[in-house]
Amino acid sequence: MTDDLTLTTTRTDGPLAALCIGGEIDTHTAPALRKEALDVLAQGHPHLILNLAGVTFCDSSGFNALIGIMRCATAAHGSLTLAAVPDRLSRMLDLTGLGTVMPSYPSTEAAINAHPTATPEPA
Repeated sequence: MTDDLTLTTTRTDGPLAALCIGGEIDTHTAPALRKEALDVLAQGHPHLILNLAGVTFCDSSGFNALIGIMRCATAAHGSLTLAAVPDRLSRMLDLTGLGTVMPSYPSTEAAINAHPTATPEPA
């Protein structure tokens, strides 16, 4: 695979943080995803929203990274929420049962608005 992974923190608000992910999540890039997410957790943001709109490929290493991130967030009394999950990835989450433990929303904004710890956006 050739797409590099991009990780951008798009919002940090108290215990909540949103990251935008692009490219491929595979055996070469999954460790970077996990490290970045765990770094954000360690900075005091135990509730993570991962926007996956830009993900072009995700193999079992990527799924393992998501599971590891979810477990670490839960251990920190937080959560992992997914946003803008591409159709093919959404189907795999459903097939593996991960869709039941990782809630997903059509956008980061929708995930933030649905999150109980989110501070409402100013009008």
